[in-house]
Amino acid sequence: MIDVVVADDQALVRAGFRALLDAEPDLRVVGEAADGEAALDVVRRTHPDVVLMDIRMPGLDGLAATRLIAADPELSGTRVLVLTTFELDEYVFEALRVGASGFLVKDTEPADLVKAVRAVAAGDAQLSPSVTRRLIEHVAVGAKPLPHERPDVARLTGREREIVTLVGEGLSNAEIADRLVMSPATAKTHVSRAMVKLGVRDRAQLVVLAYESGLVRPGWLG
Repeated sequence: MIDVVVADDQALVRAGFRALLDAEPDLRVVGEAADGEAALDVVRRTHPDVVLMDIRMPGLDGLAATRLIAADPELSGTRVLVLTTFELDEYVFEALRVGASGFLVKDTEPADLVKAVRAVAAGDAQLSPSVTRRLIEHVAVGAKPLPHERPDVARLTGREREIVTLVGEGLSNAEIADRLVMSPATAKTHVSRAMVKLGVRDRAQLVVLAYESGLVRPGWLG
């Protein structure tokens, strides 16, 4: 069973998500919140698998709440799926940088919402290609390579470094497999191993790390 918390300041939105998710045999809503403070309280009490987090809420907003959830060792099993009205909302990028596992536009089709919750609960990032590209550009402009290579990057094998570089350039597992002449399953395994070694939650953080560690240079964007 996948436990979900819904955080949104609109009661109608929360009710709609609850009805949709509770109708699925493997999903259940274990809590609701109308602001970031309440969301943190519910999440700390219920330890859900996924939080549907609206970014723009009164008081402590969804961005701050996401940052606190991602930084809490006791909530390492909780993934945040950001809810936004606009796909290219500037706050989406920052949410991904601080630990969100993906995003959903509020007018997402019901079936896609359910699919996204399952994907994030399984450890996959939920990012559309356009947002992945924008995230990469955003990071490329803002990230400054560290003066010394991180010790965890030094532990990567040559193949894993190559894989992380390609993830940083925005390639999917299928595209990486194509580029390196391997199966998509093998590419996914390499990505997963690299994520474990680097201590990152998902692909979004892997992109950020690829830039900050100097594995990818902003110049490749042209």
